[in-house]
Amino acid sequence: MSPSATDAAPVAVDVKSSLKPNIGVYTNPKHDLWVNEAEPSAESVKAGTDLKTGEVSVAIRSTGICGSDVHFWHAGCIGPMIVEGDHILGHESAGEVIAVHPSVTNLKVGDRVAVEPNIPCYTCEPCLTGRYNGCETVQFLSTPPVPGMLRRYINHPAVWCHKIGAMSYEDGAMLEPLSVALAGMQRANITLGDPVLICGAGPIGLITLLCCAAAGAAPIVITDIAESRLAFAKELCPRVITHKVERLSAEDSAKAIVKSFGGVEPAIAMECTGVESSISAAIWAVKFGGKVFVIGVGKNEINIPFMRASVREVDIQLQYRYCNTWPRAIRLVESGVLDLSRLVTHRFKLEDALEAFETSANPKSGAIKVMIQSLE
Repeated sequence: MSPSATDAAPVAVDVKSSLKPNIGVYTNPKHDLWVNEAEPSAESVKAGTDLKTGEVSVAIRSTGICGSDVHFWHAGCIGPMIVEGDHILGHESAGEVIAVHPSVTNLKVGDRVAVEPNIPCYTCEPCLTGRYNGCETVQFLSTPPVPGMLRRYINHPAVWCHKIGAMSYEDGAMLEPLSVALAGMQRANITLGDPVLICGAGPIGLITLLCCAAAGAAPIVITDIAESRLAFAKELCPRVITHKVERLSAEDSAKAIVKSFGGVEPAIAMECTGVESSISAAIWAVKFGGKVFVIGVGKNEINIPFMRASVREVDIQLQYRYCNTWPRAIRLVESGVLDLSRLVTHRFKLEDALEAFETSANPKSGAIKVMIQSLE
């Protein structure tokens, strides 16, 4: 059987002869962190020999360090997702298309894209019903054993490479955590005038804060154990009410939170930490018929105040990644509704990834979002 047009040998158009060697940021079960050679090689990118039907080659420009990257490095796992060998990190990336397979018609060399870091199966029920984040055989870049994007070059299906126009590569990389927040916003159904509690002032909590403010939630209270992060949240959104978490029982912590609201019980709590005590306090804090929406990732098993949730009819919802959020995220950034650039506090070159990760993992560094620039 003769090959079809889409099976023809791919042609790498306009790939510069000065491609740098492809390198990536690795960890392993021993919790080492290092930079080494990675696939695809610069030679194969230039020749286009590794491209499959529907794929493009992307020169990664910016990648954000996520808390999960640090967790895979330090803990070696997140729940059932375990680092079992040499593993490349990174899933918040944007870059430039430098080669296309002949089957690809929606992208061309030179397009600036943000990479949605998943490859679902397209055949299971979640995929077929549009909830591809529930695909049990999804290949999610940076989740073991699938290598991540902290590399100079990757090959990826064009359908998951979203055009970002003149948007900065850093903003393009921030679309991934924004997608996490948007998925939560949509399913939590936050509307104008809803009093909203946000637990945790890390990157996801802060982006959720921006989204809630843009959606008209009022009042908004954000909690954290670090005063520096609460101060950052106040600079980011001056109308937010900040609340420092103290060592109290969940019930007493909730009373203090409600006091921060001026006595109004929050309708919705966006829980962005995954910490047992924070989730419990959120359940105690929300109103009768309220909702605790858990975005944060925590332990395999936790204890919650079950009867409090029961007698108050508190809805508890959880989230796994996102789906169908990237076009919406792009519109929000392009239109200026959300300014994510203010969250980037540190920048490093790919060769300096070890310092970048140490900065991101150090609570005393003041880091919010650390960006790694793979190529200048």
